Amino acid sequence: MASYNEEEKTEDYLFKIVLIGDSAVGKSNLLARFARDEFYPNSKSTIGVEFQTQKMDINGKEVKAQIWDTAGQERFRAVTSAYYRGAVGALLVYDISRRQTFDSIGRWLNELHTHSDMNVVTILVGNKSDLKDAREVATTEGKDLAEAQGLFFMETSALDSSNVAAAFQTVVKEIYNILSRKVMMSQEPNKEDVARIENGKTVVLQGEGEQEPNVEAKKGCC
Repeated sequence: MASYNEEEKTEDYLFKIVLIGDSAVGKSNLLARFARDEFYPNSKSTIGVEFQTQKMDINGKEVKAQIWDTAGQERFRAVTSAYYRGAVGALLVYDISRRQTFDSIGRWLNELHTHSDMNVVTILVGNKSDLKDAREVATTEGKDLAEAQGLFFMETSALDSSNVAAAFQTVVKEIYNILSRKVMMSQEPNKEDVARIENGKTVVLQGEGEQEPNVEAKKGCC
């Protein structure tokens, strides 16, 4: 049994992260690949609310990412504010082989900012990078949009698993880094800045300055 000191050494944080983007861009398969290393080639639109909790170790701290899937609601333009509530990270996903899913990114960003804090750590994800012959959105287009919006960027493939873990880890590590900077600024963080719940502290970040622009997650990192 762990001693009190050992328990104190490892802080537990719970970060809520949402997956958003048009239907059939591969959000559920990204989550399945990251959380369970599974892929469903004939997966249907998600029904009901789904989320997975994945543990990560960052600088010796145990961090839990609670990742929420939109459960197919995006087909009806009915993703509600409750889905976004408490989110500190987001993966905004499009399909590189379907131009219309990329054209929807602006609408999804507006919705994210309307229903959540403006400073949610967000990565733009061009999924299905394995479909090279069917590509309709150039990598440079994704990079340019991410740079213009101050987002992280990465192309992924849930099919062959490339960059899937790196995309999620990029978001979680940046949330943790923001939290760490806030804690360093005050020995006792203001409750408005950091809401912490013992034994799995839910962390809410507010009032952070603008996310650093021009940040591109490099392939193979993390």
